[in-house]
Amino acid sequence: MLISMTPDAWLTLLLLIALFALLVRTKIPPWVLFAGAITAAMTLGLAPPADLLKGFSNTSVIAVAVLFMVAEGMYSTGAISLIVDTAIGIPRTLRNAQAKLLPTIAVGSAFLNNTPLVAMMIPVIRDITRTTGLSSSRLFMPLSYASILGGAVTLIGTSTNLIIAGLVAEYIAIGDPNAPHMTEIGMFTPSMVGIPCAVAGILFIMGFSGLLIRSGAGESTDLGRKRIYTADFLVEERSKLIGKTLTEAGFLQQKGSTLKNLVRDGREMKPLPDLALQAGDILLFLTDLESLSHLWSRIGLRPAYLSTEDGSERHRHQLVEVVVAPTNPAVGYRISFLQWLTSSFFTTEVVGMSRNGKPLETPFPETAIQAGDSIILEVDESFFFERRDETQFIVEKPLSGFHIKRTDKAITAIAITALMVASVALQVLPLINAALLATIAMLLTGCMTVYKAGKSIDFPTIIILACAIGLESAITSSGLSQTIADAIAHLGGTTPMTSLVAIFLGCIIMTNIITNAAAAAFMFPIGYSLAATLDVSFMPYVIVIMLGCSYAFINPAGYQTNMMVYEPGGYSVKDYILFGTPLTLITGILAVVLAPVFYPF
Repeated sequence: MLISMTPDAWLTLLLLIALFALLVRTKIPPWVLFAGAITAAMTLGLAPPADLLKGFSNTSVIAVAVLFMVAEGMYSTGAISLIVDTAIGIPRTLRNAQAKLLPTIAVGSAFLNNTPLVAMMIPVIRDITRTTGLSSSRLFMPLSYASILGGAVTLIGTSTNLIIAGLVAEYIAIGDPNAPHMTEIGMFTPSMVGIPCAVAGILFIMGFSGLLIRSGAGESTDLGRKRIYTADFLVEERSKLIGKTLTEAGFLQQKGSTLKNLVRDGREMKPLPDLALQAGDILLFLTDLESLSHLWSRIGLRPAYLSTEDGSERHRHQLVEVVVAPTNPAVGYRISFLQWLTSSFFTTEVVGMSRNGKPLETPFPETAIQAGDSIILEVDESFFFERRDETQFIVEKPLSGFHIKRTDKAITAIAITALMVASVALQVLPLINAALLATIAMLLTGCMTVYKAGKSIDFPTIIILACAIGLESAITSSGLSQTIADAIAHLGGTTPMTSLVAIFLGCIIMTNIITNAAAAAFMFPIGYSLAATLDVSFMPYVIVIMLGCSYAFINPAGYQTNMMVYEPGGYSVKDYILFGTPLTLITGILAVVLAPVFYPF
C-alpha cells in the first residue's frame, strides 16, 4: 500500500518523522520545531500557504489564548486558589495530592470544557508544588490526562464529542434509508463507556505515575547552593490560615524554605507540626528567592513589618531584589527603623534580607543594614519612576511572576467565569465569544490589569497548536491521510469487532498526528462506511470514535491540554510516549470491549 503513495505523501511522512525525532532527541524548543515544520511544508509545496497557516485564525486556538487571560483573572483575584484550598487543602504526599486533584478535575471536566479548567489549574498546581515540595512533573501531566478522561464522559466536556454529535445530527438529517442505525447524541450518551474508562485511567495514573513519569529537573529542595534570606511573615486577621496546623498550611514541607521559629504575643515557639496558627502569629523563615516570593504572594500572609496598614493597593506592588551600596543613607539603621526613612527607600518595604549569601544571625527587625546586603523590597510604581541617586543600590532586579492576589474581587471573578461556562454549556454563545466577553469583564471590573492579561498568554503553546492544525492540511493535501484511511479499512476485516478495533487504532494514530478535533472529522466517515458495509449499528463506532479521538495521551501536540502543561511540567515527548502508551492501551481495550455491550451491533 505504501508503494502507491505519491511523492508529496512520502515527503509529508518524512517531515513528520523528522519532527518527532527532533522533539524526542533534541532540546530545541518545541514551538521552534513546529514552526520549522510548517515552513518546510510551505517551501516544499505540500499544501497551500493559506491552509498551512489556518491554525493561526482557528477559533479553537484563539479561544485557548483568550482562556489563558480568563484564568489569569481567576488567579489574580485568588478565586481559584480559594476554591481549591477549600476543596482540596494542602496535600502531604503525591498519592494524597492525586487522590484529591484527579477525580475533582475529571468531574469538573465532564461539565466544564476541559481547556479552561486546565488553564485555571496550572498556576494553582504550581503553587501547590512550591508549598509542598511535591514533584510538579508528576502532577501536571496527570492533570491533563484526568481532564481528557473526564471530558470524554459527556457531550459538552470536550470539543471532540461536540464535533461528532454534530456530524451524527447531519447524517440523520439526510435521511438515507440505507444508512446504518444511529441515534442523536445526548448529554450522557458516552457516559456508560466513558465513566469506566475514566475510573480505570485515573487508577492507573495514581498507581504508576511515580514510576513512569520522571521527577522534573530543578526541583531540588537543597538550600545549600542558593542565596538564603531571612524573611518574617504575619498571619493576617480573618486569614483562612487561622486554625490550620503548620502541616496543614504546608509551611513545614514547603520547597526551598525552612520555618525556623514562630513568635506569638512576643514569645518564640517551636514550630511543631500540630501547632495551630492564630491571627498575629509571626513566622520566621529561612528561604531561597523563589520560595520567599511565593510566601509573599500567599493569601492570608503579609510581611511582618509592613509599615502601612492599608493593604487595598498592595495588588499593584511587586518585589525587587537590590544590593545596598555603601553610600545608601539607610546603612547603619535597623530594619524596624526604616519606616522613618521612606525618603531613602521611596515607599518601599523590606520583605527579606541576606548577608554574604546567608541568612541573618540576629533577629530580623533588629538587624542593622550594611553595604553589600542583598535585600528583597516590596515596592510600588514610584520606586521605578522617582528620580534618585543611582549610588543607593548596586543592583536592582525586579522579580516577575509573583503578585499579591486581589481577593476583594474573587467573587466577581467567579461570577464572570461561571456565566462564561454556563453560556457555553447551554449553547447560548460559542466558546470564543463567551471567553472574549469574560476577558473584557475581568478587565473592566479590575480583576486583572491589561499588562497581566497580556503576560498570561502562553505564546509557545499557541504557536504549537496553530502549527499542528496547519500540518493536518499537508497530511490531507499530500494524500497521506487517504493512505492511512485505506490501511484502516483494510485492517477492519469482515467482522464488527475487528473493524471496531481498527477504528480505535485509526483514531489513536490520527489524534496523535493531526490533533483530536481534526481526527474526529477524519475518522467519522471511515467508521460510518465500515458500519454500512457490515450492515451493523453505527452507535458503537460513534462511541469508540468519541473516546479514541479524545484519548491523545502519547503525543503532546495531539491535545490542547497536553501542550498547556508541556512547559510547566518540564516534559519531553519521550515522557508522554512512556506514560501515555500504557494508559492508551488500558482505556482503549476497555472502550472497545464496553462499546458494543451498551450499544450492540
